[in-house]
Amino acid sequence: MFLLSPLDWALIETWKNAGVPLEAVLRGIDAAFEKWRSRKRRGQAVNSLAYCAQSVIVEAQALAGLAPAKKQAEAPFSFEELQNHLETAASSVRTQAGFEEVAASLELLLKSAETHYQDLEQLEQRLTALEDKMVALARLRQTDEQLFEARRELDQQLRPYRGKMSADQLSMLEKQFLERQLLDQASLPRLSLFYLR
Repeated sequence: MFLLSPLDWALIETWKNAGVPLEAVLRGIDAAFEKWRSRKRRGQAVNSLAYCAQSVIVEAQALAGLAPAKKQAEAPFSFEELQNHLETAASSVRTQAGFEEVAASLELLLKSAETHYQDLEQLEQRLTALEDKMVALARLRQTDEQLFEARRELDQQLRPYRGKMSADQLSMLEKQFLERQLLDQASLPRLSLFYLR
């Protein structure tokens, strides 16, 4: 067992954004570790989810033809938890200079939270759009040195996995990693319902 690194979290978010079913992720991880255990010589220890990326994609493709028709599911969280998430995000963004417009949009979503609770997919799209706007504003404030350091750390963490992942996977993972790091540096919250606590 290993702790999840920022790269692992970015990969998890990439799978989530790509719509990879949880079942495919779990099956893929199991398959990757089964393959690793069956090796006669285990030269390297597994220390990242990136090791499982190909297996997860294979499982997702296998499940794609078997997926049942999409139906309206119950929300995995209460209305109060949604309100708290929006309220916390709005107040956190409000404290950062230059992000007042994003905070105002979050406060509008909070005021109509009851309506949005009925259509969480649309709410997630709105929150993702606001987060994209926040990332763009935060990126404009980064210095050249901060950009360089972020890229260097990304390259260092991805180096062992570059040959094991497709260009599309690497591109999505790089984007998620850099955005996560940028928001952390700017002390800005993640807005997606995926981060609802």
